[in-house]
Amino acid sequence: MPQNPGGRPPRQPGPARRRVPEPARPPARPARLKGAGDRPLRLGSPRPRLRMVGFGLTLVLLVFTVRLLQVQAFDASAYAARANVNRYIPVTLAAERGTVTDRSGVDLATTVDAYDITAAPDLLTPERIKTAGAARQAAALLAPVLGERPAVLEQKLTANPKSKYVVLARRQPPRVWNKIKELKKAAAARAQRKEGADVLAGVNREPHSKRVYPNGGLAAGILGFVNAEGRGGGGIEAQFDRVLAGRDGKLVYAQSGGRQVPTGDVKEQPAVPGSDIELTIDRDIQWAAQNAIARQVEESAADRGYVVVQDNRTGEILAMANAPGYDPNDLAHADSDALGNAALQDAYEPGSVSKVMTMAAVLEEGAATPMTHVEVPNRLPRADRSFADDVDHSTWHLTLNGVLAKSSNIGTILAAEQLGKDQGQANQVLHSYLRKFGIGEPTGLGFPGETPGILAPPAKWQGSRQYTIPFGQGLSLNAVQAASVYSTIANGGERIRPTLVRGTKGPDGRFTPAPVPERTRVISDRTARELATMLESVVDDREGTGTKAKIPGYRVAGKTGTSNRVDPQTGRYHGYTASFAGFAPADQPRLTVYCAIQNPTKGSYFGGQICGPVYKQVMEFALKTLQVPPSGTQPPRLPVSYDDE
Repeated sequence: MPQNPGGRPPRQPGPARRRVPEPARPPARPARLKGAGDRPLRLGSPRPRLRMVGFGLTLVLLVFTVRLLQVQAFDASAYAARANVNRYIPVTLAAERGTVTDRSGVDLATTVDAYDITAAPDLLTPERIKTAGAARQAAALLAPVLGERPAVLEQKLTANPKSKYVVLARRQPPRVWNKIKELKKAAAARAQRKEGADVLAGVNREPHSKRVYPNGGLAAGILGFVNAEGRGGGGIEAQFDRVLAGRDGKLVYAQSGGRQVPTGDVKEQPAVPGSDIELTIDRDIQWAAQNAIARQVEESAADRGYVVVQDNRTGEILAMANAPGYDPNDLAHADSDALGNAALQDAYEPGSVSKVMTMAAVLEEGAATPMTHVEVPNRLPRADRSFADDVDHSTWHLTLNGVLAKSSNIGTILAAEQLGKDQGQANQVLHSYLRKFGIGEPTGLGFPGETPGILAPPAKWQGSRQYTIPFGQGLSLNAVQAASVYSTIANGGERIRPTLVRGTKGPDGRFTPAPVPERTRVISDRTARELATMLESVVDDREGTGTKAKIPGYRVAGKTGTSNRVDPQTGRYHGYTASFAGFAPADQPRLTVYCAIQNPTKGSYFGGQICGPVYKQVMEFALKTLQVPPSGTQPPRLPVSYDDE
């Protein structure tokens, strides 16, 4: 077989083979011109950039670390406290106020459930609730239920938008909260239906209590009232506020979105209820006294009047009525002038009612007896004036008993002059007895706003004043002091400090009686009995000034009073003070009743005419209520006058 040169065998004939085209070469790079200054191109090192980035990250991490240490280590307690302030809501648990009852346990002032209606203003901001005018909408919904103007509620809701707590209304009854709950449900339902925002979501309630007075205005002057803050604003409520109020508790709970977290922490410090107070007042006798004085004040078109009923054996006050009065359940419509207790807060000249103290001094000092003759002229010149009785008369020939029965100013001056060798000594003796009867000093009740009256020292009894004080002008007292004078005589000459509280009952149910009242011997038992007999002549004798105070079946000892009245506005004499005081049964005294009416302008202004009937009505009711038996003897009927021939 022939071979080609180079030793490769010859290609054998066969089928033709398809030629595969070779890939095209890329175009040739353009020739780079070389010059003398050209350098090879090199990439920069990444290390500086990495160092910069690392330093920045380190600095950021260091800041975070320092802040973390500050929050979790150094200032942890402060931040936790701030978090708790925002998370935990403190709520005061009001203590239940004690009940005030009469001597038989009948409620005069008590407490019922009530609620303070609150809201969270921060939940009503446009940023939070995503709607404008949310506070206005909430106010419009709540106003009819709370009885408040929408503008007032809106102002409370917008005054501090960041606040989480504001009181919208205090001490609302349960029915008000029930209505608000219905409104809240309706608002929440509308919000779920995308028909509006839930503007009442932050409205809530805090359980409290509300003071109520079941008998309305009965004994309001004694009880006083409780103000909007839940504190006593007058009377017993103010005097014994700490005893009645108890001690509030505290509840702290977790909240979110204005609502309490059901599973959140709750810390509770229970409230301690207040103590109950039992008064010496008898509700029924108080009712009778209040009705009687209110009716007479209205009929006489007088400024005011008061009645005091006292058990002369114990000093306990069974009734203390004022007219006009007020209803402590409705202070918004009460007359501000009637909110106090005028029977203790009014100081006025007692007039002839105080003549009994002068007679007590005269009898006790042995200067005269009930049968001593006293010649009473029509006029009696003394100091810088000429004294007269309430009626013009010829010379009266009266016994000392008659001087008291006819309420003679001139006769009283003449009797008082017998107390000393001269007028100065007589003044000192009379002053000492007035003080022992309790004039010019507090009654001992400790009642808010009580006046001790005015009794100047005898050194200041100058001019005509030393002659007017024996018959009740130139000194002043309150109604309880006046009643106490007559109770002292009824009690055999021993004065018992008046009392208004029998005791207290603590939360444990234990009753603590009030301290035993102080007793002071003022006059002897003999003098007291003589004086009581003389006082009977005022009521029983046809010449006496107190015949309208007679009570069938009972012997009554009493004294009328009619004095010029000092107008508290001008400080000048204007009008009259009419009064009557006495006790019954005169043979075995049990009760004292005192009545005074200030500035009667219609009809009579004499004490025997307008206060005598009030005394009779109240005393008769009280004697029957306490089942005091009628008198078993007739009064001795001492002579009023004597025959000068």
